[in-house]
Amino acid sequence: MSWIPAKRMALVAVLVFLFDQATKLAVLHLLGYAEQKVVVSGFFKFVYWGNTGAAWSLFYGYNRVLAVVSLVALVVLFLNHRHFDSHTVLGQIALGLMFGGIMGNLYDRVRVGHVIDFIYFYVQRRGSGEIGFPAFNVADVAICSGVGLIFLLSWYNERHPKEEARTLPKAS
Repeated sequence: MSWIPAKRMALVAVLVFLFDQATKLAVLHLLGYAEQKVVVSGFFKFVYWGNTGAAWSLFYGYNRVLAVVSLVALVVLFLNHRHFDSHTVLGQIALGLMFGGIMGNLYDRVRVGHVIDFIYFYVQRRGSGEIGFPAFNVADVAICSGVGLIFLLSWYNERHPKEEARTLPKAS
């Protein structure tokens, strides 16, 4: 891999990590644990919720195991990034988003003992509380966006193979 794509991935990863940590630091200063501030009544709140699990609180209470899984994921992704369209700018951005997001949540798991989630969308129901999407953070958005971009790039590349691939004879 040449130096420019690696720099691009690293720059995106560092920016995501810094933005993620800055927003979480703001939450720590503005809200107490489990506190919430309504931004748009019946729709959106800033919260400070700790998550020792994975997405949607799956594996809740397994913070240490998930920290190890995150570290392994970072290493595996780094060692295999060439298989994920890392030769294109969009592929480099996607991988940078994933690296930065994984690092942001891993840092929380090690430093705080849980991932800090603070973005919460919900719908207020009359008389029966609220129904909400699980709280999330900037790192989660980056990871999901990076994975989504990789899927879109893979789908596009499958549907639009390079010219050289079309001219090669098929193996029998």
